[in-house]
Amino acid sequence: MDPKALNQHDLYFQGLKEQFDKIYDVAKQARAKGLDPSSDPEPLVTYDVAERVEKAVGPPGVASRIRELSLLMPRDLVALKVAEEISLSSYGLDGERAAEQAVRTASAILDEGVTAAPIEGISSVRIRSNQDGSKYLAVYFAGPIRSAGGTDMALILVIADYVRHQVGLGRYRATELEAKRFVEELRLYEREVARFQFKVSDEELFNAVMRLPVEVNGVETDPVEVSAYRNVPRVDTNRVRGGALRVVHDGLIGRSHKVLKIIDNLGIEGWSWLREIKPPVAEAEEASEFMFMEDVLAGRPIFSFPQFQGGFRLRYGRARNTGLAAVGLHPSTMLVLGKFIAVGTQLRLEKPGKAGIAATVDSIEPPIVRLKDGSVVRLSDPKRTEALLDSVDKILFLGDILVGFGEFLENNRPLLPSGFVEEWWRQLIELEAAKSSGLQGFADQVGVSESKLLDYLSHSSGRNPTAEEAVLIAMFSQNHVYFG
Repeated sequence: MDPKALNQHDLYFQGLKEQFDKIYDVAKQARAKGLDPSSDPEPLVTYDVAERVEKAVGPPGVASRIRELSLLMPRDLVALKVAEEISLSSYGLDGERAAEQAVRTASAILDEGVTAAPIEGISSVRIRSNQDGSKYLAVYFAGPIRSAGGTDMALILVIADYVRHQVGLGRYRATELEAKRFVEELRLYEREVARFQFKVSDEELFNAVMRLPVEVNGVETDPVEVSAYRNVPRVDTNRVRGGALRVVHDGLIGRSHKVLKIIDNLGIEGWSWLREIKPPVAEAEEASEFMFMEDVLAGRPIFSFPQFQGGFRLRYGRARNTGLAAVGLHPSTMLVLGKFIAVGTQLRLEKPGKAGIAATVDSIEPPIVRLKDGSVVRLSDPKRTEALLDSVDKILFLGDILVGFGEFLENNRPLLPSGFVEEWWRQLIELEAAKSSGLQGFADQVGVSESKLLDYLSHSSGRNPTAEEAVLIAMFSQNHVYFG
């Protein structure tokens, strides 16, 4: 990296920290006046995952151990190792206290301390008894508002199963009465309280509860009571337990494909039955290619259907401002769509399965429109786009949508075929130049100057082949593997 650019990079983050410190000092001075319930600002300042985990869930001193283990193994294994050490009383805890602390800490390490699942999502962790007297572990969940972080919720059960192995507890053995109560409770919650993200059959719900190695229980979340399966042993309330329901329905079953991938990486046994569950998302896709439309709220615009001509072109990659669960759109695309999409707007995507936050990226392909005078214009300049908005007759092409391939990896989805984007042209020119004894030789054969080809190979130039030049390159390379 250019030393000058590196220096600017450091200065940028240094400036952010200095401004943050000033604002935080103002907050501390305000709290010191004693006018608030707490004399210190509630948000704690942390500088790495280890410190964030310790300050969020504890136990004291675990941050140094997390840093030490992180040098030796991946984060997933760090979570299991820390859970094992806490379970075996390495931090002065034993029994239920050790089990609960181990579950919370390991879960926080896995999600890097960025969700509230290990803190507010878990009500308690208890050691309980089966009908034969054997002991098992039960996780009590509080009531989430919605199913965000479903994978993290499901992983809490996997961690709890690992912890119960470490402390020598047996499996939870659900009764048919408990499983049927769970099904009735879930359907009641669905009718009277809130809908779920996925559609799961009664049979799958029943089988999942019967096979769980740890009990999923919870506190009552809504004043709605079951009518058929009341006063069931080991269920503390006749009211619905929203947290427990969402963990199993939208977490464990709804995201079974993601959970299985993590379980395989961790090497934890006893969850192979999840492979028998057909992911609800996949069922919807097989039933109809437009089943995802059921998630669309009334009054919200649909910008494009999947694979629709003139819709978004999938472009793999990531810009500086498109982090996790974010997609990039050309600023002109936002303008021609009536400015409905702005920076930070959440867009529901058909693939890879999760919504994404919109960000502007001006280095990708812009929209193409037909004006009222019949002319066709490529709107690469947002300022010109703004001036032409009243003259646009029809949008012919929405432009690129930039999606990181890691989003597909994270959701355990196969990569979709990409269009023949600029990156393909660069690869093609490089390969053909190598076959033609250099770029100049390829330029002579194809009839495009070497300087232009160099421009196309430069990511910073922003220049692409014209239609005529693209045809020449394609015709010369028609026997290439990409065209075969």
